[in-house]
Amino acid sequence: MIDVLIIGSGISGSSMARELSKYKLNVLVLEKENDISCGTTKANSGIVHAGYDPAPGTLMAKYNVRGNKIINELAEKLKVPYKRIGSLVIGFNEEDKEHLKKLYERGLANGVPDLELLTKEEVLQKESRLSEKVSCALYAPTAGVVSPYELCIALMDNAVINGVQIKLNHKVTNIEKQDDESFIVTAINNGESIQYHTKYIINAAGLYSDEIHNMVEQSSYKIIPNKGEYFLLDKGHSINHVIFQCPTAAGKGILVSPTAHDNLIVGPTAIDANSKEDLSTTLSGFDHIKKIAALSCPDILYKNNIRNFAGNRALTNIDDFIIGPLDSAPHFINISGMKSPGLSSAPAIAEDIIHMLSDLDLVPNEDFIDNRPLERFNESSKEAWQSNIDQNPLYGRIICRCEKITEGEIVDAIHSPVPATTVESLKRRIRAGSGRCQGGFCTPKVVEIIARELDIPYEEVLLDKLDSYILVQETSKGISSETSKKISSETSKRISSETSRRISSETSKGIFSEISKGISSETSRGISSETSRGISSEISKKTSIEQGGHPNA
Repeated sequence: MIDVLIIGSGISGSSMARELSKYKLNVLVLEKENDISCGTTKANSGIVHAGYDPAPGTLMAKYNVRGNKIINELAEKLKVPYKRIGSLVIGFNEEDKEHLKKLYERGLANGVPDLELLTKEEVLQKESRLSEKVSCALYAPTAGVVSPYELCIALMDNAVINGVQIKLNHKVTNIEKQDDESFIVTAINNGESIQYHTKYIINAAGLYSDEIHNMVEQSSYKIIPNKGEYFLLDKGHSINHVIFQCPTAAGKGILVSPTAHDNLIVGPTAIDANSKEDLSTTLSGFDHIKKIAALSCPDILYKNNIRNFAGNRALTNIDDFIIGPLDSAPHFINISGMKSPGLSSAPAIAEDIIHMLSDLDLVPNEDFIDNRPLERFNESSKEAWQSNIDQNPLYGRIICRCEKITEGEIVDAIHSPVPATTVESLKRRIRAGSGRCQGGFCTPKVVEIIARELDIPYEEVLLDKLDSYILVQETSKGISSETSKKISSETSKRISSETSRRISSETSKGIFSEISKGISSETSRGISSETSRGISSEISKKTSIEQGGHPNA
């Protein structure tokens, strides 16, 4: 029997998995997607909040401040990109000044250290690019920025190393409570129904946590997906802090902030989404971001934008986190309603839930490994890099030019504890394709490496989720008739004759003739002549590539 079954592998589920791996327990994580951190965790602001915003006495206040401290420690142990740069909540008038005083008092009540109320002169000295209309600010030096999906992946990798099992592509469809308070959990994997018997369930299903709850008893809350759209700008800005405006009933508002990798992120909007899977972006949303962000920083250079994306928050009709066991099923424990500051709070919540597992014998795992040896070559000294190249020449071959990611790092990620098997899963782990060109140059080579390391055909390499194929088929020109005959009819059908006829002669002139004959007009229009010249000749002669990307940079 399983001791603890965790449903979901976002930041809450991954934090819980690592915390449980400190004990001699049989722990299983079920995740419906083909990778971890694929929900709210992959597409948010990445802010580690200081803790002045939640009302004193709430679970958000309790866990935020503690979580802030834990993430500071975890980032160092697990080699996760994190910067404690501090935050500024800026005000423009006397009403804002009074609001900032309330936030200051709230922060003191919550135990936030080193808060300061700043005058106009003091805040402009800290952040010179702010609007001259700023009159005051609340400064919280313990706020920081982290790469949320990299933190999540590091936590789960560490949990797996310490004995936790994870099964991807396992969607939970039913939960049956047993007489002894245990559960039979049914999941679907590749059309097959599989059952697991577990003593405890931890519901960390994010946007779907209400639906998981309803499998045990009808919940008193409902997840309301709330969409936030963002600009992600290239590196090279001069913003030093996380910049908020005074919060409103709609949330913390539009922020301007460096990321943990020194890009600039601007957003988000706060719009009720059409569905839990609605990640669409809108012109009206981006116009709104520009208008409101200009009140903070009037000279943001949106021409440096390299990515737009959206993520969904799990809002509920309860103005707090929903944490703890059900009265009717004490072995079913919720981690639900994880809106902001959910990222900041997740490790502290996991720490607290351990004490709710009253029927388990919590024997410490003496072999627990609390760190992750990881070297980022783009941050290494020349001597350290050369030493690694001497041991493995793949570390001397740059694949992603923008982020200086080597083939050795890509191979390591493909064979990591929770393997990266798609283009986007590599992007989340090591940032291959996250730079200025957004994979325009490195994607073909990344596809080739994935295919080689997983021993699969190019056509089976995925961009991200299941069925997100990138390659269509081999082109017939330049290969033997025998090879051409081997192209499966199923693959050939992916390009209709109508699509083939739509390839314009204008577009095809700018692309290798070998490629243009095998791709759709949509794709050919999206590949510039500059990009096509950067595709390796070996790949370009064999494949046609539909360029694409995930709303996660």
